[in-house]
Formats: sequence, C-alpha cells, structure tokens
Amino acid sequence: MSTTLKQKPVAQASMLIRRSAREVYEAIVDPAITTLFWFTKSSGRLEADANIRWDWEMYGVGTDVRVLELEPEKRIVFEWSAPAATRVEWTLTPHGDIGAYVEVVESGFHGDGDALVHQALDSTGGFTMVLCAMKAWLEHGIVLHVVADKAPPQDG
Repeated sequence: MSTTLKQKPVAQASMLIRRSAREVYEAIVDPAITTLFWFTKSSGRLEADANIRWDWEMYGVGTDVRVLELEPEKRIVFEWSAPAATRVEWTLTPHGDIGAYVEVVESGFHGDGDALVHQALDSTGGFTMVLCAMKAWLEHGIVLHVVADKAPPQDG
C-alpha cells in the first residue's frame, strides 16, 4: 500500500552534554576528536566552505561533506552524500553552567512513503548513538565504539 505523506520526515536527536559549547563544537569540527566517537577517517577539519571526506573504514563506506554554515560554538550546517544529499544541522545551546544542549536535525531525504520514514528513523538512531558516544568521550574519556559495534563483522 502506497502512502502519501503531508510532510517529509526529518531525523532529530538531542542531548545535554556536560561540557561547554566550545568543547562540543570542537569535538564536531576537529577530526582528531570526532574520530574517537563517530567516523574513523577524515580528509580535514570542518571549515567555512570546505569539502571534506569522512570514512567509516570498518564498513568500507564514506561520504562527501560540504560545509554550508559555521557559527563557532552555536551552529554547524553541512550537506553530505550518503546515500543521496541531505542537510544536517547541529545546534549548540548553552545550558547554564552545566553544559551544552546539542540538537541534530537531518532533512531532505529522498524517495517516498516508507522509504522516507525508514531513512529518517535510521538516521535518528544513528545520530542518537553519535551523541551518546560523544557524551561518553567528552564527559568521561570513554570510547564506546557504538558506531563500529552497530553492525559488527560477520566473522567475529
């Protein structure tokens, strides 16, 4: 049965991270930090108008990232190509003296009906794992490996 959606779904995930907006921002834009909790390889730091390559070597996949907007300690917006170009926006909101509230929204999924819903749900789950892993690293210095362990090797 085909369904018609009145509004395209988006992926949304959010979490309080008990570190400053500056530290959280750096964790997202600096691949030396980000590779500890998300992708395994990057061609460079997120900078204005940059085109970057991110790889998840354990899965043999990667994506091209085009930085659209950067507001230090506040917002990061980029497009990436996995599997078709979508827009990802990170918003960092200081939360008193205890940390930064981090929101991630991905939009612009392609397809219709069930395909759109599947993409949004899958991406929501992925960003939730990334936020949990970032929180563990920034708050406790723990590498959770949740992204790598979501789909462990079949032979191990």
